[in-house]
Amino acid sequence: MEEHASLAYHISMRTRKRHALILQHIPFENLGSLEEPLRERGFDIETAEVSTARFPLPQASSCDLLVILGGPIGVFDSEDYPFLNDEIECIRQRLEARKPMLGICLGAQLMAAALGARVYPGSEGSEIGWYPLQPASPEQTPAWFGPLLTPGLSLFHWHGDTFDLPPGAQHLARTEAYAHQAFAIEDFALGLQFHPEVTAAGLERWYVGHACELHQKGIRAVNLRAAACEHAPALEMAARTFWNQWLNHMFGNSIGETRSEK
Repeated sequence: MEEHASLAYHISMRTRKRHALILQHIPFENLGSLEEPLRERGFDIETAEVSTARFPLPQASSCDLLVILGGPIGVFDSEDYPFLNDEIECIRQRLEARKPMLGICLGAQLMAAALGARVYPGSEGSEIGWYPLQPASPEQTPAWFGPLLTPGLSLFHWHGDTFDLPPGAQHLARTEAYAHQAFAIEDFALGLQFHPEVTAAGLERWYVGHACELHQKGIRAVNLRAAACEHAPALEMAARTFWNQWLNHMFGNSIGETRSEK
C-alpha cells in the first residue's frame, strides 16, 4: 500500500502543472521571450498588476516561480506608489523561503532592496540602448549564464537607477557604465538589471509607452528601432538558449522534475 501511495505521489509530481506568478508594473513590459519556454515546461502563467493588487498575495508564496518585471518607477518612490512597500515585503518573504524567483530591471532592484541593499539613482545617468555584458568573474560564471556573455552580443538596457550588490549575492555581470548588472542568490533567485526578454516587435510598445522619457532625454525612437533591427535577432536566439538552460537548472528538463530530484 505504501509503495502504491509513493508511486502515485511521484507520478502526480511529474505530471502536475506548474504555476508562475508574474508581478507586472506596466502592461507592455511583459514576459517577452520568456513566455514560450515557460509554457513549454507546462507552466500556468498568472499575471498580477501590482499597482492594483491586494497584498498580501497568497499565490506569491505557493507558486513554483515568481517573476518580477520592470517598470518606469523607482524603489525609493514608495511615497507616491505605496504598493512598493507591500511588494518588497512580498519579495522578502519569498527570498526567506528560498523559493525560485527572477527579477528583471525594476524587479532586480526590488529584490536588492528586499535583501537589504541600497538602491539609488545611477551616477552615470540613464543606460538606454544596446550594450554588451562583461562577466564579473569569468572563472566563476555559471554555465547557464554563458549565452548572455556571447562575444559580440549586445543586451537591451533601459534604467537610470542602480543598486549595491546584496549581501551574499554572486555577482554575475557588469557593463562599462554600471557594475551591478546581474546577481544570483544561491541556486534559487536571479536578478537581472538588463532586459534579455525583449524582442524587436515587442519594443515597439516601449517606444510609445516611454515616449515622454525618450523626448526628455533626447533619444529618438527611430535610432532605437534601427539598433533593435541590428541586435535583437541575435539576442532573441541567445535569450532562448539562456532561458532554457536557466529553467533546466532551476526545474530540471521534464515538466514534473523538481530541483530536489535532480
